[in-house]
Amino acid sequence: MSQSQMECSIETIINIFHQYSTRLGHPDRLNQREFKQMVQKELPNFLKKERKDEAAIKDIMEDLDTSGDKDLSFEEFITLVGRLTEASHEQMHKDTPKGHGHTHGPGFGAAGRNPCKTQGGNQSGGHGHGHSHDGHGHSHDGHGHSH
Repeated sequence: MSQSQMECSIETIINIFHQYSTRLGHPDRLNQREFKQMVQKELPNFLKKERKDEAAIKDIMEDLDTSGDKDLSFEEFITLVGRLTEASHEQMHKDTPKGHGHTHGPGFGAAGRNPCKTQGGNQSGGHGHGHSHDGHGHSHDGHGHSH
C-alpha cells in the first residue's frame, strides 16, 4: 500500500522537524537558532510577518516552550503545526459565501494554484512499493505491477 496524501504530510512534518533538530545541540529538540531557520525556510507564507522579526520568533518559541527549557521538543513543536493548520483553515473560510456547500478560498500558503496537489498521494518515499499477482513479478521504485 502506498501512503495516502495525509500520511505523507504527517511524515513530512516529522522529517522536517528532524532536519532542523539535528543541526545543533540535542538531536531531538529545536533550539532557538534551529527554530528560527525552520520558520524562515519552511513557514515563509504562514508566518510572513514574524519571519523577519527576531523578537516575534522568540515570542512564538517561548509560548510553545511549555517546559521552559529553551528548546522545543517535538510535542511542543506540533502545537505550532496545529495552530497554523487551524489558522489557515479559518483563512480559507474568510471570503467564502456562507450557506450550503463547503467551499475554501486560499489558505496562508496558497498563491491561487495549489502547489501541494502534486505531492503525496502516490509518493513512495524511496521505498519500492508495487504488487504482483500469482506471486510473480516485482517492481522497482514503486512503479508497475505484473499479472
